[in-house]
Amino acid sequence: MTATQEASIRGVTPNIDVAPVHKRRGRPMPWPLNLYQTAVGKKWVMALTGIGLMAFVFGHMIGNAKMFLGEAEYNEYAEGLRNLLVPLLPVGFFLWIVRVGLIAIFALHLHCAYSLTMMNRRARPVRYSKRDYIAANFSARTMRYSGILVLAFLFMHLANLTWGWFPAGVQHVSGQPTNVYNDLVISLSIPWIAALYIIGNLALGFHLFHGAWSLFQSLGVNNPRYNAVRKGFAYGFTALVVGVNISFPIMVLAGVVD
Repeated sequence: MTATQEASIRGVTPNIDVAPVHKRRGRPMPWPLNLYQTAVGKKWVMALTGIGLMAFVFGHMIGNAKMFLGEAEYNEYAEGLRNLLVPLLPVGFFLWIVRVGLIAIFALHLHCAYSLTMMNRRARPVRYSKRDYIAANFSARTMRYSGILVLAFLFMHLANLTWGWFPAGVQHVSGQPTNVYNDLVISLSIPWIAALYIIGNLALGFHLFHGAWSLFQSLGVNNPRYNAVRKGFAYGFTALVVGVNISFPIMVLAGVVD
């Protein structure tokens, strides 16, 4: 009989080496960067970067809604973005600062999502059963997949209207569109491109809903008394952003915007 078996018979917990759930690699970062090495810190960064991205999506939606005011108004808005803080800064410089900031926020958001997923897998190597999903809604269960779809949609959107790779008729000079309104209408008048925009925004809606709901929990605002407000905000914000964004291709295809 081994020592472990004898200890079990006597009711004593045997001294067995158990691998830690989270292995620390390298030296801890200095404060406050060391907070990012913890799950709580990553959830805070995930929530704060999510708020930043939600603010951008909301502002982007408001700007694009100017297409309903006509070609001149929309092109003036697009040109105004390039002229932000001019003459204090060169033309387009502040816009590039915003772009770099958004890329950094987006990269942090993706890294947090990946890191937290890996932490959860190490903490629970056995996958959840179907019964574990009773308390989780569809948007929460598909967060990973909606995020991938949103990432693919973002690349398509940039290739279409920012870089001018397609379709034929979209004209860019030195990386800048000659007529932003014309490019938008030409693109959304093509059914398959319009369909991709609708699908991309539906995926964005699922991602936004769960993000808008869960960010309060990540920030520690998780009192049951506020659940109705949290859910109302998540539904309202998602419906507004997705509804307005989807109206763009629908109105172009319907001939309301031409």
